[in-house]
Amino acid sequence: MLPVRLLAGVLSLAACATGSPKRDVPAVITTPTAESRAELVRVVGRAVNGAPLTIADDALTRDSTLIIERARARGPEGTRLDGRETGRPEHFRLVKNGSRCVLVHERTGKRFRLGSAACAPK
Repeated sequence: MLPVRLLAGVLSLAACATGSPKRDVPAVITTPTAESRAELVRVVGRAVNGAPLTIADDALTRDSTLIIERARARGPEGTRLDGRETGRPEHFRLVKNGSRCVLVHERTGKRFRLGSAACAPK
């Protein structure tokens, strides 16, 4: 009986030592810089397979959600073509995980660490 108690005690101590995993907390960018905006454009562009995109300077500064819509088709004169748009917008959310700012692509679940962005819980 003693070995069982000893084993239970060791396992409970090991469980306490490992700690709980860090949780994602919705976050916003606190001090956007040219560098952090460029990183955001790079990361989102990579997530959407290199499609050209434009992101507002204040993206993710007031809300933790970023929605990227597909560009509408245009004719030779530059006017938008009418027709059915079958593409869905891409959704991202910014979270703080421990001390890290992480952008999560909702559709794929891929996580991108933002090294140059300063963020805080929303």
